[in-house]
Amino acid sequence: MSDFEKYFYKNIGQKIRFYRQQKGLTQEKLSEILDLNPKYIGHVERCERLISNKVLIKIFKLWHIQPEDFYKFDEKFHWS
Repeated sequence: MSDFEKYFYKNIGQKIRFYRQQKGLTQEKLSEILDLNPKYIGHVERCERLISNKVLIKIFKLWHIQPEDFYKFDEKFHWS
């Protein structure tokens, strides 16, 4: 995995954690709502598994998240 991919998926995991906690959900409960393996969200949040666009779209629809809001990461990537 490239440095950019690590940056990208780490930030996606952090955003999912932020929104999940904001909604008061456990990782297991969110996985259940999305009909995924109970450990899946935890793996994604820790960047141990890569999330698919299909699952991201389910999350956006579930919480009515605009993609431009979701992809505003707190840290910038520094290209080498």
